[in-house]
Amino acid sequence: MSGFVSHFTNRLDAKGRVSIPAPFRAVLARDGFEGLYCITSAHCDAVDAGGNELLAEINKRSEAFAKLSPDHDALAVALFGASENPKIDGDGRMTISDMIRDHAGITDQVTFVGMNYKFQIWEPAKFREYRAEAQRRALAMLSGQAPVPSQGEPA
Repeated sequence: MSGFVSHFTNRLDAKGRVSIPAPFRAVLARDGFEGLYCITSAHCDAVDAGGNELLAEINKRSEAFAKLSPDHDALAVALFGASENPKIDGDGRMTISDMIRDHAGITDQVTFVGMNYKFQIWEPAKFREYRAEAQRRALAMLSGQAPVPSQGEPA
Protein backbone atom coordinates (compact mmCIF):
# COMPACT_ATOMS: atom_id res chain seq x y z
CA MET A 1 0.00 0.00 0.00
CA SER A 2 1.36 3.38 -0.91
CA GLY A 3 -0.99 5.69 0.99
CA PHE A 4 -1.21 7.03 4.54
CA VAL A 5 -1.98 4.21 7.00
CA SER A 6 -2.01 3.71 10.78
CA HIS A 7 -1.95 6.41 13.44
CA PHE A 8 0.78 7.99 15.53
CA THR A 9 0.80 10.37 18.49
CA ASN A 10 3.68 12.82 18.92
CA ARG A 11 4.39 15.62 21.37
CA LEU A 12 4.82 19.26 20.35
CA ASP A 13 8.19 20.82 21.16
CA ALA A 14 8.67 24.17 22.93
CA LYS A 15 8.40 26.03 19.59
CA GLY A 16 5.04 24.42 18.68
CA ARG A 17 6.53 21.99 16.18
CA VAL A 18 5.74 18.31 15.84
CA SER A 19 7.44 15.53 13.92
CA ILE A 20 5.34 14.17 11.09
CA PRO A 21 5.58 10.35 11.27
CA ALA A 22 8.31 8.97 8.99
CA PRO A 23 5.89 6.72 7.02
CA PHE A 24 3.71 9.79 6.29
CA ARG A 25 6.76 11.81 5.18
CA ALA A 26 7.66 8.96 2.81
CA VAL A 27 4.19 9.09 1.22
CA LEU A 28 4.45 12.88 0.83
CA ALA A 29 7.88 12.49 -0.80
CA ARG A 30 6.52 9.94 -3.31
CA ASP A 31 3.57 12.26 -3.96
CA GLY A 32 5.96 15.06 -4.91
CA PHE A 33 4.11 17.85 -3.09
CA GLU A 34 6.42 20.52 -1.67
CA GLY A 35 5.44 20.92 1.99
CA LEU A 36 1.95 20.05 3.13
CA TYR A 37 -1.62 21.09 2.32
CA CYS A 38 -3.90 21.53 5.39
CA ILE A 39 -7.60 22.36 5.60
CA THR A 40 -10.11 22.05 8.43
CA SER A 41 -12.38 19.04 8.11
CA ALA A 42 -15.97 19.93 7.32
CA HIS A 43 -17.39 17.09 9.41
CA CYS A 44 -15.15 16.54 12.44
CA ASP A 45 -12.73 18.28 14.81
CA ALA A 46 -9.67 17.39 12.74
CA VAL A 47 -7.55 18.96 10.03
CA ASP A 48 -7.19 17.18 6.68
CA ALA A 49 -3.63 17.12 5.40
CA GLY A 50 -1.81 15.75 2.42
CA GLY A 51 -0.32 16.57 -0.93
CA ASN A 52 -1.22 16.28 -4.58
CA GLU A 53 -3.68 13.42 -4.13
CA LEU A 54 -5.72 15.40 -1.57
CA LEU A 55 -5.62 18.49 -3.80
CA ALA A 56 -6.77 16.41 -6.79
CA GLU A 57 -9.79 15.20 -4.82
CA ILE A 58 -10.65 18.76 -3.76
CA ASN A 59 -10.27 20.00 -7.35
CA LYS A 60 -12.49 17.17 -8.63
CA ARG A 61 -15.21 18.16 -6.17
CA SER A 62 -14.98 21.87 -7.00
CA GLU A 63 -15.16 21.19 -10.77
CA ALA A 64 -18.76 20.02 -10.28
CA PHE A 65 -19.76 23.69 -9.91
CA ALA A 66 -19.67 26.34 -12.64
CA LYS A 67 -16.77 28.72 -12.17
CA LEU A 68 -17.68 32.28 -11.17
CA SER A 69 -20.95 31.02 -9.70
CA PRO A 70 -21.86 31.75 -6.06
CA ASP A 71 -21.66 28.02 -5.23
CA HIS A 72 -18.22 27.61 -6.78
CA ASP A 73 -16.95 30.76 -5.06
CA ALA A 74 -18.27 29.62 -1.67
CA LEU A 75 -16.66 26.21 -2.14
CA ALA A 76 -13.37 27.79 -3.26
CA VAL A 77 -13.28 30.04 -0.18
CA ALA A 78 -13.99 27.07 2.10
CA LEU A 79 -11.52 24.70 0.44
CA PHE A 80 -8.72 27.00 -0.68
CA GLY A 81 -9.16 30.34 1.08
CA ALA A 82 -9.26 28.70 4.50
CA SER A 83 -6.33 26.37 3.89
CA GLU A 84 -2.64 26.50 4.78
CA ASN A 85 0.60 25.19 3.33
CA PRO A 86 2.93 24.60 6.27
CA LYS A 87 6.51 23.79 5.41
CA ILE A 88 8.23 20.65 6.63
CA ASP A 89 11.70 21.36 8.00
CA GLY A 90 14.79 19.21 7.42
CA ASP A 91 14.01 17.15 10.53
CA GLY A 92 10.49 16.29 9.32
CA ARG A 93 8.70 18.72 11.63
CA MET A 94 5.82 21.07 10.94
CA THR A 95 4.64 24.00 13.03
CA ILE A 96 1.13 23.60 14.42
CA SER A 97 -0.57 26.85 13.41
CA ASP A 98 -3.34 28.69 15.22
CA MET A 99 -5.82 27.41 12.60
CA ILE A 100 -4.92 23.81 13.39
CA ARG A 101 -4.82 24.40 17.16
CA ASP A 102 -8.17 26.20 17.20
CA HIS A 103 -10.07 23.76 14.99
CA ALA A 104 -8.68 20.55 16.48
CA GLY A 105 -8.22 21.72 20.08
CA ILE A 106 -4.56 20.73 20.12
CA THR A 107 -2.44 21.70 23.12
CA ASP A 108 0.65 19.54 23.67
CA GLN A 109 0.15 16.37 21.60
CA VAL A 110 -0.97 15.55 18.07
CA THR A 111 -2.38 12.32 16.64
CA PHE A 112 -1.76 11.75 12.94
CA VAL A 113 -4.33 9.39 11.37
CA GLY A 114 -3.79 7.80 7.96
CA MET A 115 -6.72 7.76 5.55
CA ASN A 116 -4.99 6.48 2.39
CA TYR A 117 -5.10 9.59 0.13
CA LYS A 118 -4.84 12.01 3.07
CA PHE A 119 -4.17 12.03 6.79
CA GLN A 120 -5.87 13.87 9.60
CA ILE A 121 -4.40 15.83 12.49
CA TRP A 122 -6.28 15.32 15.78
CA GLU A 123 -6.14 16.15 19.45
CA PRO A 124 -5.51 12.64 20.88
CA ALA A 125 -8.54 12.36 23.22
CA LYS A 126 -10.90 13.64 20.51
CA PHE A 127 -9.47 11.06 18.11
CA ARG A 128 -10.06 8.22 20.58
CA GLU A 129 -13.72 9.25 20.85
CA TYR A 130 -14.12 9.63 17.09
CA ARG A 131 -12.36 6.31 16.44
CA ALA A 132 -14.78 4.43 18.71
CA GLU A 133 -17.76 5.97 16.89
CA ALA A 134 -16.19 5.35 13.47
CA GLN A 135 -15.59 1.69 14.31
CA ARG A 136 -19.23 1.22 15.39
CA ARG A 137 -20.40 2.88 12.19
CA ALA A 138 -18.04 0.90 9.96
CA LEU A 139 -19.07 -2.41 11.52
CA ALA A 140 -22.73 -1.58 10.93
CA MET A 141 -22.04 -0.68 7.29
CA LEU A 142 -19.91 -3.79 6.69
CA SER A 143 -22.57 -6.06 8.19
CA GLY A 144 -25.19 -4.65 5.83
CA GLN A 145 -27.03 -2.66 8.46
CA ALA A 146 -28.02 0.93 7.96
CA PRO A 147 -25.17 3.20 9.05
CA VAL A 148 -25.45 4.46 12.58
CA PRO A 149 -25.88 8.26 12.52
CA SER A 150 -22.89 10.11 13.89
CA GLN A 151 -23.26 12.71 16.59
CA GLY A 152 -25.26 15.67 15.37
CA GLU A 153 -26.73 13.75 12.39
CA PRO A 154 -30.47 13.16 12.26
CA ALA A 155 -31.44 9.54 12.92
